[in-house]
Amino acid sequence: MTNPPIIEFKNVTKRFGHRTILDRVNLQIPEGDVTTIIGKSGEGKSVLLKHIIGLLKPEEGSILYRGQPIEKMPRKNWNAYLSQVSYMFQNNALFDSKTVYENVALPLIKFNGLTKKQIHARVMARIEQTELTDVAHQYPSELSGGMQKRTALARALVTDPKIVLFDELTTGQDPIRRNTILGMIAEYKKKYGFTAVLISHDIPDVFFISDHILALYDKKIVFQGSPEAFEEFEHPFYDEIINSLEDLQDELTGLHSRRQFKVRYQTDLARHNGHRHFIVVLFTLEDLDRIIDNLGHAATQVSIRTMGEYITRHFGLVGGFSARRRINQFSTVLPFSDLEEAEAILADFTRDFRENGLISIENAAREVNPAVRCFEFVVTAGLARGGDNVELDSIMEFAEFKKEPVAQFQCNI
Repeated sequence: MTNPPIIEFKNVTKRFGHRTILDRVNLQIPEGDVTTIIGKSGEGKSVLLKHIIGLLKPEEGSILYRGQPIEKMPRKNWNAYLSQVSYMFQNNALFDSKTVYENVALPLIKFNGLTKKQIHARVMARIEQTELTDVAHQYPSELSGGMQKRTALARALVTDPKIVLFDELTTGQDPIRRNTILGMIAEYKKKYGFTAVLISHDIPDVFFISDHILALYDKKIVFQGSPEAFEEFEHPFYDEIINSLEDLQDELTGLHSRRQFKVRYQTDLARHNGHRHFIVVLFTLEDLDRIIDNLGHAATQVSIRTMGEYITRHFGLVGGFSARRRINQFSTVLPFSDLEEAEAILADFTRDFRENGLISIENAAREVNPAVRCFEFVVTAGLARGGDNVELDSIMEFAEFKKEPVAQFQCNI
């Protein structure tokens, strides 16, 4: 965790009657990050969120905001804290009898000292920023599902909160709408700088926008760290939850997870008693932040997955196996290959990717975000030779050190 915690739970226990929901839970939510809480249904994820906004109080333990226990805050400080936290519900919780404008204005009604003119200015600013100006005086029943989500988000942001809590917003959504909602959260979080806390079952999609993962299992937080570190997590939670949710593979590209990748690497090495050589190829989509700025999160994610499809398909035909190493990076192992052969295989891939892969990425991006006019990116690749008694991570680092551009794309969409 690089950023200091804005919220901390210290030995928090919550019971309903004789049933313990949270048992001495300890966690930290880094300020300015997107933190995602994952776990089985009924494990208490929503209970965690409700403690943050004071809807529930623990039997034991303490919840801290910027290092201060919220249960000991004077009334004035407590009200100031609550004004900095917004909650966005799964079903949007919009009032059908109120217009978009009136729904967005609701949180400001309780603000002392705000004039009608000030309220109007704040509401219209958020309505414009969430692209709802044309429907400001329509009712929720007249809006599309996406517009309803934006209305709920505009309402959550109208108080300029420091923390926004999202309770299973994408449950039951199809993949395109799900990724659109996740992209919307990431886009507005970047624009306004709030700390986002999500409950989500949408693995691996939600990892694309997450900085920090909290895994709730058997009433406790059993993991907290980055999405990349989570894939190395050795715990029954991983087997029970992740295996059932995604079968340890990217649902669209068919790529191995990092964990599967290492297992296969170690298995192949053991099968040949360590006496073998292989090549690692590391592909990176460079300057990810700039691509997201140009395409938006949803179209960028589709572009990355299209790139992954090409990698796993091309190298799978010659006996290679691949994994997503980071959000924008893929690794491939070519067993029994030497540098000369691997360079020829990579050259063949590069030709195919330039001729066909880039067009596929363009078409996929256009389908998700027709409004994008142009984008450009650079794909780099690095080769490294592996052998006996060499750690896979060390080989990956060397391949990254040797990476060079293999494809560059600039187009009008």
